[in-house]
Amino acid sequence: MKRDDNRNMFIFLALSMAILFGYQFFVAGPQMEKERAAAMAQKKIEAAKAPVATPESLFVEGKLPRDQAVAATPRVAIDSPALKGSLSLAGARIDDLFLKSYKETLKADSPNVELFRPQGAEHAYYAESGWVGANVPGLPSGNSVWTVLSGSVLSPGKDVVLGYDAGTGLRFERRLSLDDKYMITVTDTVVNTTGAAVTLAPYANVVRQGAPETLGKNMILHEGGIGAFSKDATGKGYTTPEFKFHNWEKDEKKANFKADSTGGWMGLTDKYWLAAVIPDQKAKIHASMKATDQTTANEKDFNFLYQAGYVADAVTVQPGKPVSVTYHIFAGAKQASLLAAYQDKLKLPAFDKAIDWGMFWFFTRPMFFVLDFLFKYVGNFGLAILGLTVLVKLIFFPLAHKSYESMTKMKMLQPQVEELKKKHEGNPQQMQIEMMGLYQKEKVNPMSGCLPIFVQMPVFYALYKVLFVTIEMRHAPFFGWIQDLSDKDPTTMFNLFGLLPYDPAALPVIGGLMATSLHIGILPLLYGASMWLSQSMNPPMPDPMQRKIFALMPVIFTFIMAPFASGLLIYWIWNNVLTVAQQYMLMRQMGVENPIDTLLGKVAKTKPKSEAAHVIEVAEEAIHEGEVTQGTPARKRKPAATGSSAGGTKRTRGTKKD
Repeated sequence: MKRDDNRNMFIFLALSMAILFGYQFFVAGPQMEKERAAAMAQKKIEAAKAPVATPESLFVEGKLPRDQAVAATPRVAIDSPALKGSLSLAGARIDDLFLKSYKETLKADSPNVELFRPQGAEHAYYAESGWVGANVPGLPSGNSVWTVLSGSVLSPGKDVVLGYDAGTGLRFERRLSLDDKYMITVTDTVVNTTGAAVTLAPYANVVRQGAPETLGKNMILHEGGIGAFSKDATGKGYTTPEFKFHNWEKDEKKANFKADSTGGWMGLTDKYWLAAVIPDQKAKIHASMKATDQTTANEKDFNFLYQAGYVADAVTVQPGKPVSVTYHIFAGAKQASLLAAYQDKLKLPAFDKAIDWGMFWFFTRPMFFVLDFLFKYVGNFGLAILGLTVLVKLIFFPLAHKSYESMTKMKMLQPQVEELKKKHEGNPQQMQIEMMGLYQKEKVNPMSGCLPIFVQMPVFYALYKVLFVTIEMRHAPFFGWIQDLSDKDPTTMFNLFGLLPYDPAALPVIGGLMATSLHIGILPLLYGASMWLSQSMNPPMPDPMQRKIFALMPVIFTFIMAPFASGLLIYWIWNNVLTVAQQYMLMRQMGVENPIDTLLGKVAKTKPKSEAAHVIEVAEEAIHEGEVTQGTPARKRKPAATGSSAGGTKRTRGTKKD
């Protein structure tokens, strides 16, 4: 009867999964596609009926190749230890930047990571700034060509000064300086040579056409608009709103977010990179974050223009009295130590929160700092992860030891448990009552095995988050084939771990599965083996159904963990090894049979003995029988009463012992 129940349970689970996947594939998926197509069609109708001129419409979308877009305007080169690129004299925009310290991939010929891309190219991304005013002639626009007054290359210690004069009595000057990392300091000056005062307001924006091409779909990662704004006019408290690229435009309030602030900062962030504008921290500003639909009738997909920036309070420029404002533009990698240094230097609020530490930041940030501390001593983040695992084990050692001790006692009680099962075979309720009574009498907690796993869940999450979001882990090598701890194991058993010259992920139809849950490499297999060994050290589950489920867990988790970061798998493998070692020593100490000794015993029995080993064995037998005495030569062996002496003699010549 129980076997039929188990079979019915498996059939029920299989049918449930089939129905779920069938519904998603045949019903929910097509319905979502229809709704998306309807929304797209409605937006196109509205755009065709009522085109509205907005400030964003000044943005010119282009399809030019990047190199042609760069060559289309006069430029000033940018070169530093961290950045290379150029700024456009048309609009004085910083729109051409590459990060020298980072490559797109691990390949030797991989290009540097591109951050900014000029207007006119597809997926333009840049920082712009200037002045706005009501009915003020001669203001530089996005197309105004500036003149180089001094400097030829913007680099650390070598400033560039630009000028613009439309001949209306207002003269504009811009001085740009660059540090050896990712911070650009800009000072804009206005000189009024007219006979009347002029009111102007400085502004700065980060503009991006479309979401990142590599936009992730992971719910634990923020990619989109981000900033820090003061909660009130005092500027003492700050809030940090976030707007994800993939749903920014769906909320009308978020699509055109505005906030008044004293100081702060605002920008657009990817997984690893940030572009942000930073006003003077004492300035009163009107910050905004916008997602503007620019989808045309000919486009199949949504096309949004994302902006994050501010307009500061207006200033009055009196004739003959220049007015200057200073602000900063950050464009680079979100290195934790660097963001913290800029935060302290410029007195910025929550600038280090540009890294998405998550809602459990009180676990995640300390986890990163411990790893970073260990890295400074061992020089390898993989070794740092191993060291972190040992530290976690030491911290939880008393708790884990008590848990493993209880589990070992349960294993000692296994014969008594089996007797109870036989005694109450037809009465499972009574069996459970007596079993709990036995555990209570022997002071054993059957749930203690879950405790070590439970207490480590925050560690698991924090390490997963750190590996996923921190730039320090990107392309961080371990040893051998593991050259990126933040990425999955690159090997797969479906091409014999690289021995066969083809990529299973490139196969038609099943390539997607081969690249995810079926991408079973060396580390996932080691993880599954270590999990199986760790489980085998525990007492078996009392229920047969539970035993079957637990027996499948290592296989299931091998597939589940396959797409996870290599660093996370290294942590779990090493953690399982340490757990097994701790349990093994405890079981040996308490005299409890364990699978390791059982396996070693089987190996020892089946291993052929050497000739020397057989000689020693026969000598020991002779001593035991009294045939050889100390200080006298060995006498000729007498025939035994029951058996032939020839067999023993032959055994000394190296024949196998049966």
